[in-house]
Amino acid sequence: NSEDVRCKCICPPYKDHSGHIYNKNVSQKDCDCLHVVEPMPVPGPDVEAYCLRCECKYEERSSVTIKVSTVNMSV
Repeated sequence: NSEDVRCKCICPPYKDHSGHIYNKNVSQKDCDCLHVVEPMPVPGPDVEAYCLRCECKYEERSSVTIKVSTVNMSV
């Protein structure tokens, strides 16, 4: 697979939960806290407040380009 896609959510500390980074392979339309953060670290009533603090970004990268760059840097 030459294309790697993922959604990355960076969630800062919330109440007694430490900050955490979540990565998951989901489609761009599902790149949000509710689809990526598993298991959800907070109980039901706090989910909305927790997710509003998280920053989620959809990322695409080419594995072939990364491999070629790595090989060229080691030469």
